[in-house]
Amino acid sequence: MIGVFDSGYGGLTVLKEFVKQLPEYDYLYLGDNARTPYGTRSFETVYNYSLECVKYLFNNNCDLVILACNTASAKALRTIQQHDLRWQAPPLHSPQKRVLGVIRPSAEAIEQYTKTNHVGILGTVGTIKSQSYPIEIAKINPNIQVFQEACQMWVPLVENFEHLNDGADYFIRKNIDNLLQKSSEIDVIVLACTHYPLMIEKIRKHTPQNIQILSQGCIVAQSLADYLKRHPEIECKLGKNKSVTFQTTDSPELFDKYATFFFDKEVKSKKAIV
Repeated sequence: MIGVFDSGYGGLTVLKEFVKQLPEYDYLYLGDNARTPYGTRSFETVYNYSLECVKYLFNNNCDLVILACNTASAKALRTIQQHDLRWQAPPLHSPQKRVLGVIRPSAEAIEQYTKTNHVGILGTVGTIKSQSYPIEIAKINPNIQVFQEACQMWVPLVENFEHLNDGADYFIRKNIDNLLQKSSEIDVIVLACTHYPLMIEKIRKHTPQNIQILSQGCIVAQSLADYLKRHPEIECKLGKNKSVTFQTTDSPELFDKYATFFFDKEVKSKKAIV
């Protein structure tokens, strides 16, 4: 299976695009809801939690794992790729096992959209503090200037179903205005959190029409399709039964209630002991 991991529910917006664009594969989604949120935790803690979840997915027949979480991608992915996949004992150490994230594909896509080379990033405090987006974008095009804004209230608004109410407009408008004050030339804004697409209408409402807004789901799904074409040795091992399985480290009943909202379809999960 293709393992899709997130600290909670947000990664389901990415999984939804995987199933839409690559429906033939088998997927296992793991939400570490018992230890969410990751965004406020230290690099070491996020790394340890993410590594445990990657090991769990590897042990459950997932040779390819996507960290569909910006915080995990920012704080843990590089160490897992460069250290654990190379030096750990099985199940991590294997030439056929891969762990990918959501930041690199998003950074690669930006160059296709910006004309001013001024790009805005809206993300959680943890993602913004990590500086992962400026670092990755600079590797691709050092001429692109990156301006960031941490949106501390956006995830709680979504997870408490307050994001569609009038009160959410205050925080959305405030953060977007803060970002645009940093540069009047921003022509692309990346939603660097998988929760944010659920607020896309309000985000558009408070964003000038000349600015393009990029959500990660479609971008990461296309990147995964390209990756599988380039790596037939991995693609040929993937199951193609069109199955989607959900697991959570917390209460399956609670997970199903919220996950159905994020995934836009009924979800039935099982408890995972990580």
